[in-house]
Amino acid sequence: MATTYSSIGKRTKRLDAPPKLTGSERFTADLALPGMLRARIVGSEVAHARIRSVRKDAALAVPGVVAVLTNDDLPIRTDESGMPVTELLAGHEALYVGHPVALVLAETEVAAQDAAELVEIEYEPLPVVIDIKEAIREDAPLVSQGRSGAFEEEAAMHNADAASAGTDGEDLPPNVSNAVNFVRGDIDQGFREADEIVELDLRSLAVHQGYIETQVALAAPDLFDRITVYTSTQAAFHGRQKVADTLGLPLDAVKIVPMPVGGGFGGKFVLIEPLVAAAARAVNRPVLLQYTRSDDFLTGNPAPEAAFRIRLGAKRDGTLTALDVSIVYDAGSASGSPLGIAAILVGGYYRFPHLRITGYETRTHRPSSGSYRAPGAQQATFAIESAMSEMAARLGIDDIEIRLRNCATEGDLRPNGGPWPRIGLKECLEALRDHPAWQHREQARASGRGVGVAIGGWPGGIEPASAACRLDADGKLTVMLGSVDLNGTNTTFAQIAAEVLGTNVDDIRVVTADTDAAPYAGGTGGSKITYTVGPAVKRAVEDAVEQIKNIAAQHLEAAPEDLELVDGTVRVKGVPGAAVTLKEIAALSMSMSGGFTPVQGRGGSGITQSAPGFAAHLAEVSVDDLTGEVTVHRYVAVQDVGFAINPAAVEGQIHGGVAQGIGWALYEGLPYDAEGQPRASTLMDYALPRARMIPPIETVLVEIASEAGPYGAKGVGEPPAIPGAAAIANAIRDATGARLTSLPIHAADVLEQIG
Repeated sequence: MATTYSSIGKRTKRLDAPPKLTGSERFTADLALPGMLRARIVGSEVAHARIRSVRKDAALAVPGVVAVLTNDDLPIRTDESGMPVTELLAGHEALYVGHPVALVLAETEVAAQDAAELVEIEYEPLPVVIDIKEAIREDAPLVSQGRSGAFEEEAAMHNADAASAGTDGEDLPPNVSNAVNFVRGDIDQGFREADEIVELDLRSLAVHQGYIETQVALAAPDLFDRITVYTSTQAAFHGRQKVADTLGLPLDAVKIVPMPVGGGFGGKFVLIEPLVAAAARAVNRPVLLQYTRSDDFLTGNPAPEAAFRIRLGAKRDGTLTALDVSIVYDAGSASGSPLGIAAILVGGYYRFPHLRITGYETRTHRPSSGSYRAPGAQQATFAIESAMSEMAARLGIDDIEIRLRNCATEGDLRPNGGPWPRIGLKECLEALRDHPAWQHREQARASGRGVGVAIGGWPGGIEPASAACRLDADGKLTVMLGSVDLNGTNTTFAQIAAEVLGTNVDDIRVVTADTDAAPYAGGTGGSKITYTVGPAVKRAVEDAVEQIKNIAAQHLEAAPEDLELVDGTVRVKGVPGAAVTLKEIAALSMSMSGGFTPVQGRGGSGITQSAPGFAAHLAEVSVDDLTGEVTVHRYVAVQDVGFAINPAAVEGQIHGGVAQGIGWALYEGLPYDAEGQPRASTLMDYALPRARMIPPIETVLVEIASEAGPYGAKGVGEPPAIPGAAAIANAIRDATGARLTSLPIHAADVLEQIG
């Protein structure tokens, strides 16, 4: 018999909806502090050059300009040899177009912009490395001298498998910063056993996260040698650590105030916060830096370009025999990419008795790569799912049947040797198989459309988390968290708290506090916040409930175990007249003569087992024979969500993920020419999908409960963004017979293939 809940499992409006819908929400760029300066970056005009000089005089002559800073002017911590531990601005070498070389500080935005255009930089051009296949050659020009990135830390915050993916001790080409090598069985024997072999070369361009609010931070020093950073961030505590480490400050000298985030999708862990904090300390005044849209495209941290060569073998009945994959991921100008995650996923969805996966992460003269909603998974899924559908077509086997025959289940090994825990991949495929869109696919084909399917999965992240709560004088419960609410998680936590407390969501406040006051939580990413912070919230409120019952028991002269909480009231079971309200409990605990301790609940979680989430998608498309234009008419997304605490929020996450997947498939990409100049640096030439480009999206929620998540919930943010590109490519193949292998799939490419 299904459990009946009062608050969870219900469609609930987001707590942050009113201020955001009315425009009253205050974002970082809306802040103004006394004496605040506006900052503008001056980026490199060339992809690789030695910086000979930076002339500031003309810029400093602009009225209102206070300073023009280079890396040497910033108070960066030095190592034992006296060298700065990092470069916040390009020092003597520019490594990509847009690489910040100087920072202009002025009283107004206009003055800062005018002055930035007057800073003169003298360059000595150096060889440029852009193509990732060329970058991994032994004789390729060296990109940089060991500059490292932050992705390794971000990867660990996204995915528990990431730390196990690297290869140590391998002799690597000069620009290759990491490698993977997974082997199982005898790959040659596996292909000898195959009756059919599919070989594909696939490529995906870099993709920007596409958030509305660009990178922005405001840093303010105070009289006590502390600095406060207000920022649009996904990871407050990680940001505090990075600022403190970079500036050489004690941890308690840095406070991060996480502001409402106008979209992040993995791109807002830590990027500009250390730079803004250093600038503020350099001039001892508050400094606000907000990237322009072009700044964001040129010097942000996009999802990286990737290339796959895949060879897949199967028997006539569709049983897979072997998988051989070589991978190259672009790390940009600094090391760090989702190579390891991609390698685990490309060979982890299905059972392969014989497997070999090798991969390189290489540096190029582009901005360093970052996270983007399921980092590494979209590219890897595009590769394996394109090959799977191609195999099904060649063998004449149903697209879903071949997947069901081979899909991973609990206990099957991933390429890194770790077994899958309980997962819902098979159940998602079965639900999609039974959906009318698949059952009636021949009708769609009869009208000239193609139907494609693909799966996608995310191992999920794990990270310790804590929560606190208190009962306030008005009888409402305030839950205090250190996690950033990007996508309605605070509403989910309010539902959890209300369920435990036996009250309404309206009687719960959820506050994301600054790092001075907040309980610890990891970065918001990797589909783990509800999964890890949710149990901490539940335990904190349970702790508070125990305290509330102890107070009520003395007040009502009853045993705590005989009490229950219903509708904001503590009452004796079976005796409705013997009751006390939460407001009265609060008064008793806060009265000078009450003799009771104020109610303060605490809870934590230290989950060690991730809860993978899987999705199975179907896309129905048409292709214009004259133009090659692809139109997506129908989309079905089936996803294992564990338990939908707020079905409305879960469906919203799926809708957003599907829209991003369609953008990845058909519209979005950051190409570069041979000299390293980007061909897309504004929204005039970078195509984000508009509402009219997104079809109606049907969602099907599968609930395979997790063991550790609150009420069985799993993270839901990553999986819906993963299968889209593959599903659409497979639908195009079904409609036209053409196998498109590069993302995004442009109309001209389709026309060339079908022409």
